[in-house]
Order: sequence, then structure tokens, then C-alpha cells
Amino acid sequence: MSSPAATPALAAFRRIVVKVGSSLLVDGEKGALRQAWLDTLGADIARHAARGADILVVSSGAIALGRTILKLPKGPLELEKSQAAASVGQIALARAWSEVLGRHGIVAGQILVTLHDTEERRRYLNARNTMETLFAVRAVPVVNENDTVATDEIRYGDNDRLAARVATMVGADCLVLLSDIDGLYTAPPQKDPAAVLIPVVPRITPEIEAMAGGAASELSRGGMTTKVEAGKIATTAGTTMVIASGKYDAPLARIEGGGPCTWFLTPTHPVTSRKKWIAGSLEPRGVLWLDAGAVGALRLGRSLLPAGVARVDGVFERGDCVVVRGPDGAEIGRGLVAYDAVAAVQIIGKSSGAIEAVLGYKGRSEMIHRDDLVLAAE
Repeated sequence: MSSPAATPALAAFRRIVVKVGSSLLVDGEKGALRQAWLDTLGADIARHAARGADILVVSSGAIALGRTILKLPKGPLELEKSQAAASVGQIALARAWSEVLGRHGIVAGQILVTLHDTEERRRYLNARNTMETLFAVRAVPVVNENDTVATDEIRYGDNDRLAARVATMVGADCLVLLSDIDGLYTAPPQKDPAAVLIPVVPRITPEIEAMAGGAASELSRGGMTTKVEAGKIATTAGTTMVIASGKYDAPLARIEGGGPCTWFLTPTHPVTSRKKWIAGSLEPRGVLWLDAGAVGALRLGRSLLPAGVARVDGVFERGDCVVVRGPDGAEIGRGLVAYDAVAAVQIIGKSSGAIEAVLGYKGRSEMIHRDDLVLAAE
């Protein structure tokens, strides 16, 4: 980074998504809501709403509250008990947000989403329309993953990427991730006393990913890695992101007052609604590794042809979202692939004219058409 970038002002954003984790909302020892802290955050939200900003909250905490109400033991829960805890906790969580915002004359609306709601185009648009309607009547949508019907293993507090997807869904210009740490450090501060907080990240590079713990897997979970992944989703779609500690009262006011945090900047040029959906709302199903020539072609605005693909990872179907990486492992972009994984493996490195001879049918000339491809921020 050649010169320090300017720090954005939270009060300048028109639509803000605030993500709150379970460990901030719920006391780990008592399992009770941290009401006094939540009241200060409610005042923060009300202040921004009063200036005309749209506010959306992505809130964890349903399972943590529900297990206390049901008197379930500490430690990992079986899936069925986690779902039961979520069903009870969602009522308690919704009540808490309704009451804390209601004290400021703000109506809260609960929205429970699943991964499919951000992946499938029609459901994506339906959810977005609901949120837009709530904004229009000056209500605050409170979004959470619908853990009562989750079929995968339920993870505590891992709503970072969900928050990023929701932020891109509603066209938010700022995403606030309230965490248990002040932001991104040059190394884990618990292990390295010489670690330094990075106040501004102009662009998420492989070096930045390495500071967060690397990107060993497209399905990696947990800690700062998921927050940087959320940053990639958000900034690619035009949303500025900030990571800040939520351990203190009035955490948004703390950011505004110059408190320690890390800002992830976004390119100034906007992307289309469809490309926001591709970049921020679809879970990648695989990875296409490109040669240097293909990377250059994409940078010039061209489509991705099979000849430029060196390797295929993952299991995906035609139309799924895949990550596109260069020879050095850096993410080049994401796009909707025109072939399933089996066919893709057969045609990589081949000219488009050879596709019919290899597959036995005449497919698309492009592996990913440029209209279905979103490049990572320059």
C-alpha cells in the first residue's frame, strides 16, 4: 500500500447493514441477553435512522437464547435440539429487537432466510422486495438464518457472509461487522504482541487473506477468515465494509469517534443488479484455475473460453456459481459456468471449435460468458 487511504465516515452512508454476533448479544456464562449493551446499540441505530439512513440488522443469537430458555446443557447440541432451541430463541430475539428499537419509535420486522433465498433468483428478488418495503415505511429489518429448518450443521455466530449477501441484496453502501476484535491485524494479536491493526484495506489481496489465516479452502469457516471473505463479497458489489469491536457500549458511536477498526474500501464504479447477485448472493460450487493468457483476456472484458482453463475443482452443475482464480491463486472473479463439472474437465485447454467433437453435442463457446462474470476489484 503506497499511501494511506482516507477513512470513510459512517454518517455519510445512506444504507447500513449491521451484523451482530451471538457472543455480543448473549452473555456466555449466564446465557442471558446483554440488555444494557443492546440498549446502547439501539440508540446508535436510532441516531442513524433519524438522519434518514436505512438500517438493516443481521442478528445471531437465537440458538444461544433458546438453549437457555429450554435449559439445554452447554456444549455441542444435536441438530434436532439446535433447531428446537432456534425456534424458541427466534421469538425471544425478535422480541428483544422489537422492544429496544420500539423505545425509539422504530418498528422492527423479522426476516428469516436460508441459503436458497440468496441463491435462487426468484426467492432472492422476493426477499429483497420485502426488505425494500420495510425501508420505505422506515422500519428496520432484522435478518437471521432460519436455523429451525437448517439441514446442514448449524454454526454459532457465523453470519458474516450472510450479512455480506444481504448487504449486496439491498444495495447497501456500508456493512458493519461487529466482532470481538478491533479489526484486521498484521498477525493474530493473541499470538504476536507485535501485531499491528490495519486501519484501511484498499483492496483484498492474497497478502490480506494470509493475515486473516489464508484461504485454504473455498468452504473454510470461522474467525477473521470469514470476515475477509465477507469483505470480498461486499466490496466486489460496491459495499464498503468495516470490522470493529462490539464489546464496548455504543459500538457505532465508537467507530464514528475514530475508535480502532478496519475499513475495506470498494471500487467507485457500480455493478449491475445481476452481477451483484452473482458476486454476493451465490455460494460458489467450484473453482476454475486459469492460465495467465486467460486472466489477461478477462481483464480486457472478454469471455472465459475453455482453452484458458488449466484445472477444475469442485462438483457443480451448469449455471452454478464458480470462483475463477489465476495461476498465483488470487481470485479473479466469480461467474455462472456454462458446463457441469464433468463436461468442464473434458473440454479444458481445448479450443471452442473442438467442444462438439469432445462432448458429442454443440455447447456454448464460452466456459463463462462475460455477461455472467464479475471480476474482483482492481
